Order: sequence, then C-alpha cells, then structure tokens
Amino acid sequence: MEIRSESVQIPLQGGQQMGGHLARPTGPSGPGPFPGVIVWMEIFGVNGHIRDVTERVAREGYVALAPDFFHRSLPGAQLDYDDAGMAKGMQGLAALDADEMIQDARDALSFLRRQEGVGGKSGVMGFCIGGHMSYLTACETDVAAAASFYGGGVAAPQGPGGKASTLSRTPGIRGRIICFFGGQDPMIDKP
Repeated sequence: MEIRSESVQIPLQGGQQMGGHLARPTGPSGPGPFPGVIVWMEIFGVNGHIRDVTERVAREGYVALAPDFFHRSLPGAQLDYDDAGMAKGMQGLAALDADEMIQDARDALSFLRRQEGVGGKSGVMGFCIGGHMSYLTACETDVAAAASFYGGGVAAPQGPGGKASTLSRTPGIRGRIICFFGGQDPMIDKP
C-alpha cells in the first residue's frame, strides 16, 4: 500500500506542542476511513526505527502517529542504539511524569482522530518506555486495542514521577491489550 508521511506538531493543553511523525495510506486505497494507531517511541526518540515502524503500520491500512513524549526534556531527540544514546534517553525517561504522559496520550489521540481519513476505532502500540506508555494509555483512555512490547516499569511500585503505579491502573482498561515481556529482560520489573 502506498503511504505519505510527514513531521507534525501536535497541539497540547496549555498551548504547547509535541512533535511527531504521521503516516497515512494514499493512492488506490482511497481516502479511508482508516483506523488510527499511535506508535509510542522507545527512549531513543522518534528516530529512524520508530518512523519506519510507523510507516509499516500505515502500509497495513492505518493512519499511524508517533508522538515525541520527550518534548519537555529532550524535544526532537533521535538517539542511536548505543551507550551514549541509552544514557541520554535515560535522562529523558527520568523527567517523565505519569499525569503529563496521560495528558500527552489524550492530546495525541485527539489529534490523530481529527486527521483526514481517520475513522473507527483507535489503538496504540509501543516499545520499552513506549510499551509502558501503551499500557498507561490503555488504562486511561478509550482506545480499543493496545500492544505493549517489553514495557519496562509497568509493574513498578510507582509510576513515572512517583505517581500511582501503572499496574494499579489496570481496572481502567476498556479495550483489549496484549503485552510481551522477555522473561530474562533485566529492565522488566517482576510483580
């Protein structure tokens, strides 16, 4: 399926903006409507890998958005998968706050749902901290589906910023969720 992708600015509560990468089907697939999917990034930012995942999701018939939830601490970060990238990403991770992340999720969903050609149900997927963000989004919004890939910290006793644990928010899930965790992944908390 043919797609078109672009960098976007997502309006946030309070007049701020969050960068992102948007990809949508085009060409013979017609104008839609297509379901919307948020692709939450890893700690490495909306880098080439996350843009590629977003575009692959669009090629499957979805309008996909990868928001930059490091917009407060490391806006526009596109880090490499090396020790320096990991160290810089951990700085961004340490600055996250669950309430702000939830509002970012709501604002990103609102933006995605307003895009031309988007209709029907919405979902989320994410990797590492993005997997955590997928779980949190499933707990705090009306998404129909969520996929959390190795969502670090989901089972931690406190959520980002010392807030209520993400796991304690589980009763808020209204859609379906699937979570993938590596049994020997040292970054995954064991409840």
